[in-house]
Amino acid sequence: MKRPNMLDTSKIATRPEHAAEDHPAIPPARVGILLANLGTPDNYDYWSMRRYLNEFLSDRRVIDYSPWIWQPLLQLIILTKRPFSSGAAYKSIWNHEDGESPLMTITKAQTAKIKETMHKRYGDQVMVDFCMRYGNPSTTSKVRAMAEAGCQKILFFPLYPHYAGATSATANDQFFRALMAEKWQPTTRTVEPYYSHPKYIEALAQSIERAYEKLETRPDILVCSYHGVPKRYLMEGDPYHCQCQKTTRLLKERLGWVDTEIKTTFQSKFGPEEWLQPYTVEEVARLAEQGKKNIAVCAPAFSADCIETLEEINEEIKESFEEAGGEHFTYIPCLNDDAPHIEALSTVIEENLKGWLD
Repeated sequence: MKRPNMLDTSKIATRPEHAAEDHPAIPPARVGILLANLGTPDNYDYWSMRRYLNEFLSDRRVIDYSPWIWQPLLQLIILTKRPFSSGAAYKSIWNHEDGESPLMTITKAQTAKIKETMHKRYGDQVMVDFCMRYGNPSTTSKVRAMAEAGCQKILFFPLYPHYAGATSATANDQFFRALMAEKWQPTTRTVEPYYSHPKYIEALAQSIERAYEKLETRPDILVCSYHGVPKRYLMEGDPYHCQCQKTTRLLKERLGWVDTEIKTTFQSKFGPEEWLQPYTVEEVARLAEQGKKNIAVCAPAFSADCIETLEEINEEIKESFEEAGGEHFTYIPCLNDDAPHIEALSTVIEENLKGWLD
């Protein structure tokens, strides 16, 4: 039985009452909830990788060097070689059964579970979908689909716990660009970072506790590895570094640990300039050399496992640790579609829908 006063999305779009006979039909009004993640190549072959990397590395939010300097280097050198190495990395983690990257598989699962939760709460008043900042499904295509489906309001939710210009901001940029193409723009809201939300911290803590319970020997230290950005961005006002540090502190407090049991590091350094430190790949080696032979690593900045976690952490960073004398390396997966994570994301959504749907 449907809840009373729910909008029935099965209805065909109709002409507004008292409108002229040639007035275009309009679907019933709904609220769109559009989740957004970083993106993924369509495949790991050379041309798929080149298209994806070109879009990603041409984003001025990601690489803010002058295009006069950066684009010749990107087009003539980087995009000639990097698609091969990046393609091999993607191939090593690819979901071959479904023909897609793990990020795509996990994002689909997250969306399906959030959709189920939202429909239980709001019924046919909401439409839930996802898009990618780079690659497919594009932000533009999903905004268009929501507008055509009658979404007169859209809540845009970048799935990044922490704000950074190269993640949350560029996702919002693309969303606003998509709105520019709409004749009838929906009313919109964007979700603020949720790095300190109690339910997010609780979901993180539970994932750590579950992982530790399965281990025969407790790790000497937990390394919280966040994706890196140039240190210059911090100096220019980006709050990402501070938000990461706060997440680690809140996680430590929730777990009841001391400072020596947990550490913040940053990964994925790219280019010649200094990035946020300590670098994860160097820090795990230093820890091994200091006698910490048993470590665990988690990635709180990623809402879903992807190339940076499954390949970089669980392969490259693990190798750095073991080559320095480390013996036991445990990677704790991202929150992905775990029930506490879906509950946390759904709570954030519900909080941001207040005033639209209560």
